[in-house]
Amino acid sequence: QVQLVESGGGLVQAGGSLRLSCAASGRTVSSMSWFRQAPGKEREFVAAISWSSIIDYADSVKGRFTISRDNAKNTVYLQMNSLKPEDTAVYYCARARGYITTTRIEGYDYWGQGTQVTVSS
Repeated sequence: QVQLVESGGGLVQAGGSLRLSCAASGRTVSSMSWFRQAPGKEREFVAAISWSSIIDYADSVKGRFTISRDNAKNTVYLQMNSLKPEDTAVYYCARARGYITTTRIEGYDYWGQGTQVTVSS
């Protein structure tokens, strides 16, 4: 059983930055991702990173968000810069079923509890 615990969410003004962290309870060689879900909307892919640091981003966050991982600490990070009000959502960390990064929710078997990010205009 793998547990994922997110932290780092909060309230920030537009243009500001936040750094999210996701700590896994055990060693994982799977790809890891961040998703987000805004009120009344479906959960959507944000960014993914493989064990070997192959990275994929949603078009909406390219150039603003950076995903990284520290395999020694079993932790994945999401640095979010130039935040916009439309980035407001609950952000979830997820572990992929395999090594390959995927944008599909069905490709993930463990999820964190989520952390709220609110960007004010």
